[in-house]
Amino acid sequence: MPKASSAAGRPRSVTATAAPSPYACDSLPPAPRRGGLRIVSWNINSIRLRLKLLHKLIRIADPDVVCLQETKTEDQHFPREEIEKAGYPYQCFHGMKGYNGVAILSRRPLADHGRLSWCDKDDSRHVHVTLPGGIELHNVYVPAGGDIPDPALNPKFSHKLQFLRELQAFWSRQPRGRKRILVGDLNVAPLENDVWSHKQLLDVVSHTPVEVQLLTKLQAAHQWVDATRLLFPEPQRIYTWWSYRNRDWRASDRGRRLDHVWVTPELKANIRAVHVLKSARDWPSPSDHVPVVLDLAL
Repeated sequence: MPKASSAAGRPRSVTATAAPSPYACDSLPPAPRRGGLRIVSWNINSIRLRLKLLHKLIRIADPDVVCLQETKTEDQHFPREEIEKAGYPYQCFHGMKGYNGVAILSRRPLADHGRLSWCDKDDSRHVHVTLPGGIELHNVYVPAGGDIPDPALNPKFSHKLQFLRELQAFWSRQPRGRKRILVGDLNVAPLENDVWSHKQLLDVVSHTPVEVQLLTKLQAAHQWVDATRLLFPEPQRIYTWWSYRNRDWRASDRGRRLDHVWVTPELKANIRAVHVLKSARDWPSPSDHVPVVLDLAL
């Protein structure tokens, strides 16, 4: 570290300023209430199993809107009343028994509830609503893809690739110039610093070149802005998922950034903050994903 001279000619040390971090612990800055919007996206990995953790997330993040993936419950068993009592009476969800499932929970009124199906499967992976102010919000859960990165040998991987292709085709047809947000577990870590080892994960599902190429094309199809990387560009490492297989996930830190928050260019200037609630990975019986928080000034 070079030394700078003081006015008196004596050397003094220069302290490097740490780069800002996307990671938050068990507290967050206050949510932007007046003229603002806080959205949290989280793969909860079973809402009925982790309902208490959802309540904890609400206490910590104080969000206006919560988007959940892998709720893993049929609609008739969704804990609608408990969530309404927590302050989120406006709800849009689509689920199935034991797998997948997506939900949007809101303090603010929601309009235009809808759901989309892909690959000729009604498997509860995409719901959308319109928020006050005409902002369209999409919550998506992309298939994980199994373990073998070969569509000829692995139907789950083939399904994932087709899902991404259909999403790309859909967004390429949508009119531009509108305020839209897309969040969810997209199950792809596209950048080198979105994974703990780029070289070692090139043939691991979630970071293979074909998946990265398809997600990149999907992002370009509607000019989506990656809000996380806008504020925290590479080479900063960012992860949102750590495997259950790691006994000490913090020590090994073998993570991947699978969870994303995107906005259309019309909202780019409104982005105020992104927080990754890393400490949620240490909660009791945690999800292997952690919440991602998006703050907008509207």
